[in-house]
Amino acid sequence: MIDNIQIQIPSLPENIRIVESFIDNAKEKYHINDDIYGNIMVAVTESVNNAIVHGNQSDNKKNVYLKLSLEKSLIKFTVRDEGVGFDYNNLPDPTLPENVNKSGGRGIFLMKNLCDEVSFKKNGRIAELCFYLS
Repeated sequence: MIDNIQIQIPSLPENIRIVESFIDNAKEKYHINDDIYGNIMVAVTESVNNAIVHGNQSDNKKNVYLKLSLEKSLIKFTVRDEGVGFDYNNLPDPTLPENVNKSGGRGIFLMKNLCDEVSFKKNGRIAELCFYLS
């Protein structure tokens, strides 16, 4: 079975609630277990929040696109923003002593640790977060 569902939200922080509902609906529809669900919720909302704040610079005239693709035992969330992208290969390590007390900089680290696979495309404007369901 291959399934695709997509939503589009304006870049407003309160729209994270829409993303949470989207993930809740996917949990019900695809019978996602609680362990994976928790990882999906944190990683995908973090990615969408990054797209809103960093990608689209909190410009509510710009949108964030979230797509869910399900193929056999893999669920993939694709997050796309309308920003200029970023250099995802040269991010500071949030676990280093000089970065531990900084308020930001942990989102992508979290995503990489919660997802089975994370990849970036189009200069970082697209994040693909993959989770194995079995």
